[in-house]
Amino acid sequence: MSMQDIDWNEYWPPIRLSLQVALLSSVLVIILGLLVAWSMSRLGLYKGKTVVETVLMLPLVLPPTVVGFLLLILLGRKSGFGRFVEQWFGEPIIFSWWAGVIAAVVVAFPLVYRTLKMGLSSVDQDLENAGRSMGASEWQVFRYITFPLIFPSFKAAFILGFARGLGEFGATLMIAGNIPGKTQTIPTAIYIAVDSGHLPMAWAWTCSIILISFIMLLLTGQKNN
Repeated sequence: MSMQDIDWNEYWPPIRLSLQVALLSSVLVIILGLLVAWSMSRLGLYKGKTVVETVLMLPLVLPPTVVGFLLLILLGRKSGFGRFVEQWFGEPIIFSWWAGVIAAVVVAFPLVYRTLKMGLSSVDQDLENAGRSMGASEWQVFRYITFPLIFPSFKAAFILGFARGLGEFGATLMIAGNIPGKTQTIPTAIYIAVDSGHLPMAWAWTCSIILISFIMLLLTGQKNN
């Protein structure tokens, strides 16, 4: 592979968009996952909880194209939500970079939720109750007792969410498409480059996503040490 075979004007936009989508989706999914995991772990057993958790975990086992198809139906221009968004913002959410963010959030949610729930389940609730008995509010209990104890799980969940968003392909292609400079991420760019026989560009994007993933894991390892 020669550096002269790489079109740098074509190379950078998918990388910038992938980082943008992965970062925003990981922030959104970690907030959503924490709220749902806290609710599910603290509400105790109730009728239908198993069914609810099964639904929450479905994106983990469903093919990404199936997830993308369902999102296309829910967010498309013929759906109530899709029409509302188009009327409010003046453009459809489908085939926008926001559609890529939504796809990344949905497919990453089960991993983030499960990681955070495991962290919350390991917290000794006697410590939380002790804080409450001393007059601490629920927010103070979470901030000063619960969150510090689950921080390793929180960090792992964020990294999983970022990595899943960075590598998302099937659902993203279904609802965001592959519009260069607008919705084309690294995985879709690699697919098109290989399909068109432009292997130098495919290698360049592949090396970039490997490097990004390596740096994330390296920084995480350093913090753990």
